Amino acid sequence: MKKRVLGKDLEVSAVSLGCMGFTHAYGPAMDEKEAVKVIEQAVDMGYLYFDTAECYTGNRDDGSIAYNEDLVGEALKPYRKNVVIASKFGVHHSPQGLVTDLRPETIRKAVDGSLKRLQTDYIDLYYQHRIDPKVPAEEVAGVMTELMKEGKILHWGISETDEVYLRKAHAVCPVTCIQNRYSMMARWYESLFPVLEELQVGYVAFSPLANGILSDTFGKGIKFAEGDYRNFMPQYKDESMDANQELMEYIRSLSAEKKATPAQISLAWMINKKPYIVPIPGSRKAERVRENAGAADIELTAQEVEEIDEKLNHIEISGVFGGSAVKK
Repeated sequence: MKKRVLGKDLEVSAVSLGCMGFTHAYGPAMDEKEAVKVIEQAVDMGYLYFDTAECYTGNRDDGSIAYNEDLVGEALKPYRKNVVIASKFGVHHSPQGLVTDLRPETIRKAVDGSLKRLQTDYIDLYYQHRIDPKVPAEEVAGVMTELMKEGKILHWGISETDEVYLRKAHAVCPVTCIQNRYSMMARWYESLFPVLEELQVGYVAFSPLANGILSDTFGKGIKFAEGDYRNFMPQYKDESMDANQELMEYIRSLSAEKKATPAQISLAWMINKKPYIVPIPGSRKAERVRENAGAADIELTAQEVEEIDEKLNHIEISGVFGGSAVKK
């Protein structure tokens, strides 16, 4: 697969793998052996970057807890020197939403736990999972500097950041990339592009298929497994399916023109938009992981990307899931 660089020197695959769904947010956790097999197949396909987090836990059918980092570490152990492992710290889930805790002592406990579960002595890319209003950006960045000196992490990033916070953090310890939501249906962070270019910071795009809806594989009346967050996402409501018909028809027309799938077009649009954007779609199915990888080979000209943007600016798009609430 084609490669690109995040920040100044972190080389990753142009499409990378978000591993969250193996254990979290999409119903009961997947069987660990099957999940490990999918990750191993992704390595064979050319995926270099694998994204997980401390809080990506879920329940297995037998009631036990599945830790995403455990299976990612097990799957990538034979390939450790040739892949990029990214994990995240600083939040846990509650019925009221995400609870943030970025105190230095919490970060240090988190990194040691992640290293153990991942079966490694360093994390290539360590993300602050969300902004904690109680802890200054400079303090978090200071801990990142210390962890780099200790060799526990090689690079760091910030997820769901804004410009002000990014600049404060970057001034203390250079940020390699941000990881923010981004898709054809969720473009509200495009205002950060000039800042990222100025600071030489990459953009890892999560939910690049708008939690799967842009793959064009779901129709009205869809019901997911119990515990699957998509059951409550606005883009999966029947009225949203109706509202998004023009959008999906447009994506289908682009797909036919490029001899690609809707998912591939949705990913290729952002890959060709900026050289520092890396989407991390996730799937439990190897065939979908392979399909997504194919997006890296689709070439769109700058004019074609601009035409897509212009169309998206004026097309009706339903509400789309914007993320879990962060408890203040």
